[in-house]
Amino acid sequence: MTSVPNAQPALEKTPLERFVAPDKPSLVGLSRAALAEKLAEIGVPERARRMRAQQIWHWLYVRGAQDFDRMTSVSKDLRAALAARFTLARPDVVAEQVSADGTRKWLLQLPGEHPGEKPHLVETVYIPETDRGTLCVSSQVGCTLTCVFCHTGTQRLVRNLTPGEIVGQIMIARDRLGDWTDAARTAGAGLPVEGVRAVSNIVMMGMGEPLYNFEAVRDALHVAADGDGISISRRRITLSTSGVVPNIARTGSEIGCMLAISLHAVRDDLRDILVPLNRKYQIGELLAACRTYPGLSNARRITFEYVMLKGVNDSLADARELVRLLKGIPAKINLIPFNPWPGTTYECSDWEQIEQFSEIVFNAGYASPVRTPRGRDIFAACGQLKSATEKLSARERMALRAMAMTD
Repeated sequence: MTSVPNAQPALEKTPLERFVAPDKPSLVGLSRAALAEKLAEIGVPERARRMRAQQIWHWLYVRGAQDFDRMTSVSKDLRAALAARFTLARPDVVAEQVSADGTRKWLLQLPGEHPGEKPHLVETVYIPETDRGTLCVSSQVGCTLTCVFCHTGTQRLVRNLTPGEIVGQIMIARDRLGDWTDAARTAGAGLPVEGVRAVSNIVMMGMGEPLYNFEAVRDALHVAADGDGISISRRRITLSTSGVVPNIARTGSEIGCMLAISLHAVRDDLRDILVPLNRKYQIGELLAACRTYPGLSNARRITFEYVMLKGVNDSLADARELVRLLKGIPAKINLIPFNPWPGTTYECSDWEQIEQFSEIVFNAGYASPVRTPRGRDIFAACGQLKSATEKLSARERMALRAMAMTD
């Protein structure tokens, strides 16, 4: 039986740095209105801005243009003016790892707070299936919270990502997988069949707590869901939160995506330890927010994530209490076998125990799939994201980047 630490971990972390825009900012991630404002800055007449913005939007998000010269429907003069002031840059790929099961993890480099400072690193994970491809996207460098079973939670919080850095993760995945119009699909184990988009689903379940970077996440997901661009249905976008209650209703009304709740315990005393944010927003308050989530229905169920920790939260009494707590909420319950990481004191529940737990939930009328661990061999599985290269020397980072460029 795994013991639960008695010490109360810190509730939340304060960002150590802030984003400082480069001299030549990227247009990636801007809203249509913001893109029109940038066109105004370089002298595009008001009567032409909407059309020009639509042309650039199409080249960015349908064709995946990475430089202005590709935008052949835009005049040479405008392309030159854009290139003089802006870029179409995404985050830099420092390294790519491919799991035996086809899962891919990209280590991405972002600029530091000041020029010349150590760059920031985040991770993005792509999980292929035959009928879909899911991209797990990060919202922060590090994480605001300190969930004790999560490897990412052991990392400091450096800063929030910008909308462009969030959208940039989607762009990189589509670049690397050949997912743009007329692009050749990358060969690889487990990728969706031809005719199915490589990136068809997005989950905001990477590094960070999305609802502590709400505005940037909202603006980025609006770009991802725009029907004239990347065009990922809001029904295929899921935002996962540890329970930032004040922003749950905003997620439904301002983003309109699917919601997932990292629950992991059925008692406040235990959840206070596993998910310290529970000390601020307890289970009763969290579930009340779920019951009133905008758009909630049997067709738009909330997913409750429950990591299975041996001897901690996996008793059959816990399963019955979980069913009682969620009564009346259209829900699906994802049971997640714990993914161990170096230094953790927790263990994964025995498979027989997981099956018995799942049976109780299923018999109560809830879908209760046991999530198949993916990418464990490259530390890309749920709860494992934490940049192992965070402390690499400049020479080591350059070597990793060179490897990525030759892949």
